[in-house]
Amino acid sequence: MAGKIPLDFIERLLERIEIAEIVGARVQLKQAGALLKGLCPFHNEKTPSFVVTPSRQTYHCFGCHAHGNAIDFLIEHDRLEFREAIEELAQHAGLELPSEVDAAPAGPDPKPLYRILKQAATLFQQQLRAHPQARRAADYLRGRGLSGEIAARFGLGFAPPGWDFLLGQLGQAPDAQTLLERAGLVIERDGRRYDRFRDRIMFPIRDRRGRVIGFGGRLLEDGEPKYLNSPENLVFHKGRELYGLYEAQQANRQPPRLLVVEGYMDVIALAQFGVPYAVATLGTATTPEHLTRLLRSAPELVFCFDGDRAGREAAWKALQIALPQATGRTPIRFLFLPEGEDPDSLIRQEGAGSFEQRMEQATLLSDFLFERLAADRDLASDEGRAGLDAAARPLLDKVPAGTFRDLLEQRLARLAGVEHRARQYPGPRPTPSRAQARAQGSRQGLTQLNPMRRAIALLLDDPALAPHALAEPDDWREIDSPGVRLLTELLEVIGERPGISSAALREHWRERDQATIVERLSHSALLAHIPPEGRGEELAGAIRRLNRDGRLSLRQRLLSKASTEGLTAEERTALRRALRPPATAVSQQTKD
Repeated sequence: MAGKIPLDFIERLLERIEIAEIVGARVQLKQAGALLKGLCPFHNEKTPSFVVTPSRQTYHCFGCHAHGNAIDFLIEHDRLEFREAIEELAQHAGLELPSEVDAAPAGPDPKPLYRILKQAATLFQQQLRAHPQARRAADYLRGRGLSGEIAARFGLGFAPPGWDFLLGQLGQAPDAQTLLERAGLVIERDGRRYDRFRDRIMFPIRDRRGRVIGFGGRLLEDGEPKYLNSPENLVFHKGRELYGLYEAQQANRQPPRLLVVEGYMDVIALAQFGVPYAVATLGTATTPEHLTRLLRSAPELVFCFDGDRAGREAAWKALQIALPQATGRTPIRFLFLPEGEDPDSLIRQEGAGSFEQRMEQATLLSDFLFERLAADRDLASDEGRAGLDAAARPLLDKVPAGTFRDLLEQRLARLAGVEHRARQYPGPRPTPSRAQARAQGSRQGLTQLNPMRRAIALLLDDPALAPHALAEPDDWREIDSPGVRLLTELLEVIGERPGISSAALREHWRERDQATIVERLSHSALLAHIPPEGRGEELAGAIRRLNRDGRLSLRQRLLSKASTEGLTAEERTALRRALRPPATAVSQQTKD
C-alpha cells in the first residue's frame, strides 16, 4: 500500500454510499418497515434473519451475528482486503483516492501474473476435455471416483505431454515468455525455455478471492516428482495459502470445522463424498500464517494424520506451531487414521457420516499434549513427574495468557503432583479473532453490560444521542477503567463531527487495540429491547450510574491521600464536592 488511507476520506466515502445498494447487489433484500431484510449470505438459513439498517448504514444478522458497515461487508462477503474494499466503494461512489494513497505501489504489478495464470488454468481445463491424450487423465480421475461436477468445481485440468504447449499458446512474444517464467509456468535452462508442467493432471491453487495463484501437477506416468508445485512468486506463497480453502468457503461460508489433510486428492475426494471443508498445505508443514487463517475461518480445526510414527511426529510439530495461538476458544483436534488408510480411501469405505463421527471424537490438543508428554514416563516416581513438569513448562509458556493456559497448568500440576499457583499476567488478555468476538458478543445480552459498556454501545449505535451524555456531569472520568478512554474519545469524535453516522464512527477504531470491544458493542442486537424514544434516557441513566462510581473513586482516593500526605486547596474543594449528594442536569436546572 502506497500510503495510509486518511480517516476523513473513509468517513466521506461512507457518507456518500448507500449500504443498501452495496448489500442489495449481492443479497436479495425486501423492505420491512424502516429496515431491509433477507437471507444471510454468511450462513445457511431458511428464514431471513439478516437486516440492513439504512439510517445507521449497517447490517446485522440475528442468526450468526455478522455485523458491520459497507467496508466490513465487502471484506467478509467478497473476501477483499481493507484497501481493496475502499477502492471498490470509492469507484462505486465516484470518488478518487487521495493522491498520496493512489500513487503507484512500490514493486512489480501483480495483475499481469493473475491474468496469465487464469489463462493457463482455462487452457488446462480445455485440454482435459479435448486433448487426444487426455483420456488417461480422465480415466484416472474417474477411477478415483471423481465426477465431472467435482472436477469442474475445483477447476481440474490436463497439461499435455511435450515441452512447449503453454509456450506455443501463450508465449509467442518475448515479454509473454518472461511473464510465463515469472508465473512459474515456464523454466529457462541453458538459454532454452520449456513448460514446467508436462503430462500431468493440473490442480489450480486459488487464493481467498478465487484468483489462480499457482498450480499443483500430478504425473500420469511413472517418474519423479509424482507431485510438482509452482515455485513461489509475487502472488504465490506456500506458507500462507491453503489448497481448497476458497472452494470450502464457496460450499459453505460457515463450515462446521476445517479439516487439514495432506494432499490435493484428499481434499477433492472428501468434497466428492460429502465433506466439503477439507484443506491442504502446499507441500510444507503447517505455518503460523496457515494457522491464523484457519482459526479465523471456522469454529473448529481438525488436523488429520496417519496413525503411524511419522504421522504422530508430524502432528506433534503441528501442535507446537499451534500453541502460541491456542486459546481454547476454537477447539483444535488431531485425527489419527487407521494404518494403511488415507482420507480418500477411508471416506469411500465408511461414508461421510462415519468419517465425521471420527472427527468429532478426534483427540483435543490438550489431551494430545499431555498424552505425548506422559508417554514413556513413570508418573508413579518423583523422577518421572519431575521430567514431565520440566518438559511441559517450555510448551505451556508458548500458550497465550488466559483461562486455557491456566487450565493446562492446573492439569500439569495434578499430573506432576505439585501445588498449582495461578500466574499473575501483567498484560491484557489476548485479543480474540473477529469471528470469536462476534460469538462472544452474541452471548452477552444488554442486561449483562455494565453502565460503561451500555453507554458506549448506545453511542456507537446512535451518535446523535451524545447530547444526553454531555448534559450530565462528567464525574465518570475519575473511574480507573479502560472504558473511560474509549467513552471520552467517542464523545470527542462525535463533538468534532456533528452528524457522523454509526458506520463512520466505527472506522475510528479499525485496526486499533480497542477494535474488538467496539465491534462487540456496535450492533443493534444488544439494544433491541430498548425503544428508540427511550434510548436518550437510557444513556443519561448509564452516565448517572457512572458518575456515582466516579465520585466514589475520587472520594476514596482523596480520603486516602488526606490521611497520609494532606490535600491541596483544589483537592479539598474536590473532596467536598465528592461528599455532597449527586447533582443531575435536571436538578441543577431546577436550582438555577
